[in-house]
This record gives sequence, structure tokens and C-alpha cells, in this order.
Amino acid sequence: MIAIAFLAGVLTILSPCILPVLPFVFTRAGQPFTRSVLPMLLGLVTTFALVASLTAVGGAWAVQANEIGRFAALVLLAAFGIALLSPRIAAFFSRPAVALGDRLARRTDGEQHGFGGSLLLGVATGLLWTPCAGPILGLVLTGAALNGANVQTTLLLAAYAVGAAFSLALAVMAGGKVFAALKRSLGAGERIRQGLGVAVVAGVAMIALGLDTGLLARLSYSSTTSIEQRLLSTIGDAEAQAVASGIGSDAVTLVAQAQANSYRSSLPIRGHIPSLEGAVAWINSEPLTVEQLRGKVVLVDFWTYSCINCTRTIPYVRAWAERYADQGLVVIGVHAPEFAFEKRIGNVRRAVRDREITYPVAVDNDYRIWRAFRNRFWPAHYFIDAQGRIRHEHFGEGGYERSERVIQELLAEAAGARREDVTLVTPDARGAEAPPDLRRLRSGETYIGFSRASNFVSPERVAADRPQDYTVGNPRLNQWGLSGNWTVGSEHATLNQPGGAITYRFSARDVHVVLGPAEDGRPIRFQVMIDGRAPGRDHGTDIDAEGNGRVTAPRLYQLIRQADEVRDRTFEIRFFDAGVEAFSFTFG
Repeated sequence: MIAIAFLAGVLTILSPCILPVLPFVFTRAGQPFTRSVLPMLLGLVTTFALVASLTAVGGAWAVQANEIGRFAALVLLAAFGIALLSPRIAAFFSRPAVALGDRLARRTDGEQHGFGGSLLLGVATGLLWTPCAGPILGLVLTGAALNGANVQTTLLLAAYAVGAAFSLALAVMAGGKVFAALKRSLGAGERIRQGLGVAVVAGVAMIALGLDTGLLARLSYSSTTSIEQRLLSTIGDAEAQAVASGIGSDAVTLVAQAQANSYRSSLPIRGHIPSLEGAVAWINSEPLTVEQLRGKVVLVDFWTYSCINCTRTIPYVRAWAERYADQGLVVIGVHAPEFAFEKRIGNVRRAVRDREITYPVAVDNDYRIWRAFRNRFWPAHYFIDAQGRIRHEHFGEGGYERSERVIQELLAEAAGARREDVTLVTPDARGAEAPPDLRRLRSGETYIGFSRASNFVSPERVAADRPQDYTVGNPRLNQWGLSGNWTVGSEHATLNQPGGAITYRFSARDVHVVLGPAEDGRPIRFQVMIDGRAPGRDHGTDIDAEGNGRVTAPRLYQLIRQADEVRDRTFEIRFFDAGVEAFSFTFG
């Protein structure tokens, strides 16, 4: 997993969210690596890992501390950028500010105190750096939520930051050669210095105005996400192979048994199916054991019912269970909750019924089966042969054709017959279950509770766990805010008075929101507006054309599905009753 986090960090150089940081990094170009570039990167990595770790496990006080640090860093780097522009411009500052800018400029120019100044620049940059929260960083923070504070969380975050620093170091080294060539050919050292000053000030302005998470998101959200998703699958396979290398002498016997069959699949052995004990309840079945499943091909599907990625995967899992049951396939859903309301067995039973799931579902509220499989993902599919060996894995959405071919291959192996290529299932997925429009997706999952919230732009600072009035103006792309009186908790925000709203500027075909009714179960009435008007034919399955709907159970609600052009639009949901709980936004 550390290798995954490192490679994901390397990929951040390809992401638009790294652009505001680059001007600060390139101020080190052309200077000694060990005295200038290395300490700057060291400061960036250390600060990011520390702040992200505290945010993952420390609650509201860590969020507030990080906001203060970001403000201080903006002031510090703005002074540095202006000092780079011109001593005359720096003279307009008051004497303390001039002294700070001059001292920082001297240090970052590599003069008397190059190491300390570069380290300070790295710390300031680390406070500003908000990486794109793609699948891997999100999984690291999810792991912290599931397993509590631990050293592994910090190590994974550090690996992510080291990977990013590695790609930035390569960029700086290449930039240094370019700068040196310019200096030799044009004598443009002072102009380069001034250009860096302009870039630094522009970068500070972009971050202060929120353009690093708004305007830059227009460049691409789905492209870097898809790269990371492929990385998860590839490295996840390698990690599983490493686990399989320790399965011992039993594997030799099992391989020999497989070779005795008239047909043997080429799928590698990745380990044995672990125990299925630990579920607090089973739905659609009595508790199943590994021994009972011998001789059956098994698909284990980890999911949780408010997860949009799981929702879009279920039509395929359901179709496989129906089509291949007679041939010996057993599908087991393992429901591992993300939010507290998903631990209520009644809620899970309702979700199973609403999704027309008829295969066995283990309610894994204590994550015992999750940990036994060493799982880290929603959704995650583990394919197990008739001898109880894990032969294939897939994480996340997609890959349905490959997954079904694996099922066919394992069934053929169990029967001792060569696999016949037959047509694949084509489920009729509608509503929230329909595949996402990744080509036009520019908005990503956003949490509302303060422990994982991002891009919150209401001018009032979050008052953790206590009521407060909020207002919202005109959010930029991928920014959101509250209006009305809300109590923002770690996992969700609760509306205290009728008339409150949530506003989000998005760019995607679909908008989903995870909502829950009042604590007493009373339904909550709401209305959705898009660009200030009723959604009309762009309404989702949980509202009508006028945007009206009701929160009747804690779950994911599909509120917008655009029928025509997808562009940047402003979404607003206003609640007519108090008590609603809002958890997260997802898009498709």
C-alpha cells in the first residue's frame, strides 16, 4: 500500500491541482540540490504528512489550525514573491514586513542561510498544498477513519507526499538546466528573478481566491482519477501476489490437485479465502462458513449502501448471481459501513430489498471480515475458486467484462471443462445505478462533516459541533457552502431551523447527496434548484420536475441527471423542515 501511495504522489505532477505550487518550487531551480532543493522538498513533505495526519484523526481543532497555517503561509509567500520582484516594491511594506521579505529572499537565494530559508519555503508551501483528493488519498483517510489513529496512516501520507516531491524534484532539476541555459545565452537572470516573483504572487493569489480547487478543476478531474484507478488495480494485484507468496506448503498440494483436472485456468493463486466469521447479522441466508463453500466458485463483494460507486456496480453483481447460480457460483455481499447510519441493520435490510438483492449479505459492522481480507476499498470484488483460493481481485467500478470472464473461467475449471465464450450480461441499470459520464465529469466526492470536508467557502468559519448561522455567496467550481443555522459535526451537518440550504457549484451530469431524516424519523421536505430555476427535465429520480422531494430514510438521493449539455452549474437544495442530516456529495 505504501508503494501505491508513493506512485499516486508521483502522478500529482500530472494533475491541475499541483499548478499553484509550482511557482514556489521553481524558485529553487538552478541552485544547489542539497542546500536548496532538498530542504525545500523536505519541508513540504514533512508539513503535508503532519497536517494531513492531524486532519485525518484530530478533529475540528486540527482543521482550524491548518486554516491558520495556510493564512500565515500565504502572507509569508506573498512577501517573498514581492521581494523577488523588486527592492523598490518591497520598500512599500512596513519595516517588519520588509525585513521579513528581504531575509526570506536572501535565504531562498541560497546566500548565507540557504538550507534554513529553503526549509522555511518548503514548510510554507506544504501548508498551502491541497492535493487532488483522488481514490488513493481518499482511501488513506478512510483507513484512518476505520482503524483509528496509527503510524501507518502517517507513513502512507508521507509516502504520498514523497512521491509528489520526487516528481517535483525532477521538474526542478530540469527547470534548473533551462534557467542556466537562459542565463548563459541571454543574461536574463534579473528578468527570470522578476518572472518568478510574478509567478509566486500569482500563485498566492490563486490559492487565496480558491482558484486552485475551482478554475483548475476545469482542466481535468476524471483523467487523473482514471490513472489512479488503473494504478489501484495493477498494484493491488501485485500486493495480493505478495500475500500469496506466504501461503505455505498447502499451496503446493492445491496446485497439484488443480493440475489433475482436465482443464486448469491460467489465473494465479493469490491466497486462501479467510474466515467469514464476525458478521453481526446475515441477510437472505444463514451464516456461511468457508467449509460450506468448498466446491463452489465464490464472489465476495465489499460494499456499503450509500456509496455511489457500489450502487453503480450492484446491477452487474446481481446479474452474475442470477445467471451463474445454477452453474455453481455463490455471491456474498459484505456490507461494511462508511457512515454511522449504515450500521443499523434495519437500514441495510431496506437497502437490500430496494436494490432487489437476493444473494447472501453479511453485515460487517465491526469490519472483521474487511480486515480478514485486508480490504481497503469500496467496492471490492474477490473471486475464489472451488478449492477456496483467491484467484482474482478488482477494486472500484468498471472492469465488468474481465470480471465476468473470470467467473466463467473458474466455473469451467471447477467442472473440469474448457471455458466456452458466451455472451456477457447487460444489466438494465437505471437511475443512480446507471454508469457515470466520466468524459464530462469535473467534480469529485465532497464530504460535509468537518473531519473530511474540503472546498467550504461560507465566510463564517466552521463552528465544530455547535449551532451557527451560515451564509453563502457565489461559489466557484467545486466549492460549496451552507446557509441557515447548522451544526457541523465530524461526519455530517444537521439543520437546526427550517429554511436552511446547501449550495454547490459543480460540473457533471449527475448530482447525488447522502441525506438522513430527523432523529425521530420524521420526513424532511426539500426543493432543488439549478441555476436558480426548477430542474425540469434535468431532475433526478428522487425529485420531480419542480425540484420537490422528501428525505424519508438515510441514504443516497439522486437529485440531478442532466438530459442535455453538461456545463458548470449551481446546485441548491433548500430544506423546509429542521432536522435533516447532510453527509456528502457525489457526482457522475
